[in-house]
Amino acid sequence: MTNNLDFLAARLHGRRARMALGTRLDALCQLRDLPRLSSEIVTGAEIDSAAAIQRRLVQELAQDVDRLAGDLARAGADLLRWMVARFQVENLKVLVRGVLAGDRQQSLASHLLPMPREFALDTGALASAKSMDEFQTLMPHGPLQKRFGQAARSHRDEKRPFFFEAALDQGYFEELLARTDALGGEEGELVKPLVLQEIDAFHLMLVARGRFIHRLDATALAPLHVPGTGIPRGRFAAMLADVDLRAAASRALGRAVDSLPSVPEGQSETAGAMAPAELEALAWSRFVRLAHGAFRRSHMGLAAVVAWVALRRVEVANLITLSEGVRTKLPAQRMRARLIPRSKPEAAHV
Repeated sequence: MTNNLDFLAARLHGRRARMALGTRLDALCQLRDLPRLSSEIVTGAEIDSAAAIQRRLVQELAQDVDRLAGDLARAGADLLRWMVARFQVENLKVLVRGVLAGDRQQSLASHLLPMPREFALDTGALASAKSMDEFQTLMPHGPLQKRFGQAARSHRDEKRPFFFEAALDQGYFEELLARTDALGGEEGELVKPLVLQEIDAFHLMLVARGRFIHRLDATALAPLHVPGTGIPRGRFAAMLADVDLRAAASRALGRAVDSLPSVPEGQSETAGAMAPAELEALAWSRFVRLAHGAFRRSHMGLAAVVAWVALRRVEVANLITLSEGVRTKLPAQRMRARLIPRSKPEAAHV
């Protein structure tokens, strides 16, 4: 352990300069085959499968965050360690989908990331669960299990993964916010807007996808709210009650998004439809803006470390999009338009 935040932050400033951002992304969009792309973006390998490239990218990201947690002390280490749990959440989501779809454990294995011992799962037992109630009893104790158990009891006959995945996110975000609040001081003030942005983007997507795509009742979605953010419970309830997505999203301005998608020419603002994917990309763009700001303002503090992790997540999201574009032979210009931040956004997940 270095326990030397100045040294660690200086090292991350150097790594930040080598990230696939700006002009380097422009150059990567010109590549036309997967082995060449993989040699540029993953460590020491030429891989000819987009799925294998994506798995390696996410695995390297998880390892980066885990190593950073080991280099920090006290509250900073607790926060970074919980950020590693984000990857455990994604593994649990894969297993939930598998159980609900009746997939065999072998077919799920390639979609699961190896995890540090602290966040390891009994994947065999979880994949063999006969119900979400049984799945919950096999989960590690903690905030994820608590929220998942509530969803399992409230939605016993539900065959879609939506509520169970949202409950995992809710448990993760509640603990993330608690550990952020424990930081205190100036660094905590710089970190918190990033965390609030991620949680309020979650709130916005609950409304956009849960209410306006899946047409779920507001009463079923309201319990998924995470308190203590820029979208308090009352505002969230109002968003769930709005008649269209544009009206609901307007309540998230300055909280989850900086702007709304433009209204198509010839349509009124109330008639101008928008896709949840557009809003999601705008939320990512705000996340990038806040991360760059925190990185600059903290410089050699803990917030610089957290902001670096945020930028790495966006970098990985972009590189995953790139690998899919190369696989499907998407023209470079269209590929570049899909990367974060962008003016005509589409969805990205990390």
